[in-house]
Amino acid sequence: MKTKWTIDSSQSDVMIKNRHSIIAYLDGTINKFEGHVDIQDNELEDASIEFALDINNTDTKLEQIDTHLRLNDFFDTNEYPVISFKSTSFQKVNKNINFLKGNLTIKNITKVIELDAEFIGINTTNGIEKAAFEIIGKINRKDFGLKYNSFTQTGGLAIGQDIKLIANLEFTA
Repeated sequence: MKTKWTIDSSQSDVMIKNRHSIIAYLDGTINKFEGHVDIQDNELEDASIEFALDINNTDTKLEQIDTHLRLNDFFDTNEYPVISFKSTSFQKVNKNINFLKGNLTIKNITKVIELDAEFIGINTTNGIEKAAFEIIGKINRKDFGLKYNSFTQTGGLAIGQDIKLIANLEFTA
């Protein structure tokens, strides 16, 4: 039996991470997540995912971790407060390997990226069935005009060139 699941914004989040630091942790209570997945016989069949993240609304629990990176320096949050993603295709390779391709926009620069989508599984909480996914991808920060650099006390570059996006998404039937 095929079931269409819709994203639960309140239970979804995205982490933007660099080699040396968590840049931002953006949760679903503030940000907008939309999309669906189709699951048949506990296997992912199709997915469409879209999110718009207000990067000024980060999780305050992580403020202390991120002392040397400032969101405004890195993302220019005053002028470009939103990061968005909209999927354009979904490719199922096997039970655990899926590729989600789409348009990522940061600082008004849009690029096509490919993300790995892992279907974690289905469980029931308080009588509500939920499907969980982890979506991971890497982007070159300079492709999106993220040229801010931070240096260590010895003069070395404190942040790497790649940014990792990690989205934890929950869907309900």
